[in-house]
Amino acid sequence: MYKDAPVNPGIRGRNAKRKFPGEGTGAGPGKKGRGSDLSTPKLPAHGYPLEHPFNKDGYRYILAEPDPHAPFRQEFDESSDWAGKPIPGWLYRALSPSIVLLALHDRAPQMKISEDRLAATGDKGYCMVRSTHSVSRGTWYWEATIEEMPEGSATRLGWGQEYANLQAPLGYDKFGYSWRSRKGTKFYESRGKHYSSGYGEGDTLGFLIILPDTYDTSHIPNPYKDRPLVKFKSHLYYEEKDQVPEALKALKPLEGSKIVFYKNGECQGDAFIDICRGAYYPTISIHKNATVSVNFGPNFKYPPQDINFRGMYDKAEETMIEQSMADILYLNENDGKLRLDTFTL
Repeated sequence: MYKDAPVNPGIRGRNAKRKFPGEGTGAGPGKKGRGSDLSTPKLPAHGYPLEHPFNKDGYRYILAEPDPHAPFRQEFDESSDWAGKPIPGWLYRALSPSIVLLALHDRAPQMKISEDRLAATGDKGYCMVRSTHSVSRGTWYWEATIEEMPEGSATRLGWGQEYANLQAPLGYDKFGYSWRSRKGTKFYESRGKHYSSGYGEGDTLGFLIILPDTYDTSHIPNPYKDRPLVKFKSHLYYEEKDQVPEALKALKPLEGSKIVFYKNGECQGDAFIDICRGAYYPTISIHKNATVSVNFGPNFKYPPQDINFRGMYDKAEETMIEQSMADILYLNENDGKLRLDTFTL
């Protein structure tokens, strides 16, 4: 499995200038992947193509890599009948990053991401970015530091699901829970309630989520192997249609769950209790040109002292294991269909 090249996980000081490289516009995916060339171009140091399709309303894109364990792979490689036909999704697998960072593709395009993918700067109206990894059970923690907050700018930070609107503040819809810099208001479904004092430049915020540590089948990652592959700038992506109505119906309160926020090491109390079931990503939304850096661990500035938790950095390896299990389950359950597809070309 491809692993991202190492990046510097440290958080720079307030006065240090981060690099924000120019990136492609990502207007949309190109032609569907065709042909028998299953090689994958080398990725940049930060582990994601500079030019890529962005997740947006209606569609999501998951970077794919060749699956060396896919059955009948050699038959496909050697088949002359294969030329010019779409590559089956099951010959590939979702690329699972080896380190937790801010996602380049899972963000509003106007939001700038630093070269180390550990800081974000907003632009004009509220826009959002999620992390590369999510959690659905257990107790997890991450930190964010307000590096710069010019007059008139603001942030809403917290935890969001995959369908939280990237062109809106976190907490705008039913898919996210946030803590606003102005007045310390907490938000869910666009409803703001008093929570704590505000926060600003120089403050380090902590974000704790507690989800029942019980396992069910909904925690198995999506293998995406039945999805179509599309090609964009020499890389292949699974194309996934949004299923917002189904996701809204699945938003049932999860008893025993809660979200707690911390300011410079001081617990601000329970922010949300019995949050909705689902997978949650560390999420940043920024109004205007504030800059926020993130720390996914393991060296936190203010680790909670009153509870046992896991840092978000620890989710990377676990996700690779879970994704591999999901791939194996899919290939085993669909062995007959894959065999038929292979030998009827």
